[in-house]
Amino acid sequence: MMGQPYKILVVDDEPDLQPLMLQRMRRNIRSGRYTFVFAQNGVEALERLRQEDDVDMVLSDINMPQMDGLTLLEQIPKVDPNIRSVIISAYGDMENIRTAMNRGAFDFVTKPVDFKDLRITIDRTLRHLEEWRTALAARDQLVALQNELDVASKIQQSILPTRFPAAPGYQVFGHMVPARNVGGDFFDVLRLEGGQIGLAVADVSDKGVPAALFMMSSRTLLKGAAIGLGAPGAVLHEVNDLLCEDNETAMFVTILYAVYDPATGKLTYANGGHNTPLIVHADGSSTLLPLTGGIALGVMDDLPYQQRTVTIAPGDTVILYTDGVTEAMNGAGEEFGVERLCEIFAATHPKDSQEAVMAIFEAVNAFAGDTPQSDDITCLAFRRSENDA
Repeated sequence: MMGQPYKILVVDDEPDLQPLMLQRMRRNIRSGRYTFVFAQNGVEALERLRQEDDVDMVLSDINMPQMDGLTLLEQIPKVDPNIRSVIISAYGDMENIRTAMNRGAFDFVTKPVDFKDLRITIDRTLRHLEEWRTALAARDQLVALQNELDVASKIQQSILPTRFPAAPGYQVFGHMVPARNVGGDFFDVLRLEGGQIGLAVADVSDKGVPAALFMMSSRTLLKGAAIGLGAPGAVLHEVNDLLCEDNETAMFVTILYAVYDPATGKLTYANGGHNTPLIVHADGSSTLLPLTGGIALGVMDDLPYQQRTVTIAPGDTVILYTDGVTEAMNGAGEEFGVERLCEIFAATHPKDSQEAVMAIFEAVNAFAGDTPQSDDITCLAFRRSENDA
């Protein structure tokens, strides 16, 4: 965090929002993390931005008199292109969410606003803003490829979750270690309607800053589609079509997206050309989930993505990972492989999701030894509690 609090401009015509925001965010305000200013419509917001040049972030509703939030998004870069914007949208309003993202919104939250989720979104947005400012300050010094890769790594890391949902019935934990040559791995954990959670892990083609930016776009589109559509197969179909609309770089991304329902213990998943997830059972045995077909996203539009549903037994741990795990190489040129991944848990079953993830990283590092890491290594683990029956 910076020495001064971040200034957030909240734009909404509801008179009750200002006192509610100040009351629910009072701890963050008192601690000096951020401060709030308010406007009731887009016109008033622009005037405030012109008068106050220290606004870091705009949190705006869409439907407002005089100037709506989507029009405001188009005008903000004319005042300050480095301000980050987050939109408040009605649940499932994919058309407006898509328009907002196309007009430069970094993220969005849905109504009714969950203030816990809002704090996470604000912190993630401001974290990204800091990395962006660092990149801008350093751009004159980017005289070598390594500098560019460092910037890409920071952008990449800034959007990854740092807090994970926990409930009596399950635990989630994810971790990513970028390679020296930055690629575009990412993972995400999404809170969905009805207490369900979405789990995603992905790997973007190519390397460097372009891959990091394509990763950010893919992650944002995935989040929007996941909240708007729900079913994993439909989500991947939507994201694929959106990526294909404007993909002059010809990049693509492999994605495994799954939805877990704590009420039933069922995991529904769809695979877009990604590594097959692994289930580690309570007895230490491991099983690869059945394939669903589906190729990488961004290659060709209007492709079908099938989905499957499995029941996660109490004590089971689902491991989502990228090929940085299975294709890690040792000095002899051998790959780590799926078999070694399964052997990690044959003797000792993980007590929680974090232990499972860290055990994989330790095993891969021990296998690779002094061999330089050639690809990002990413793992996301979900574990159903043993007493959740």
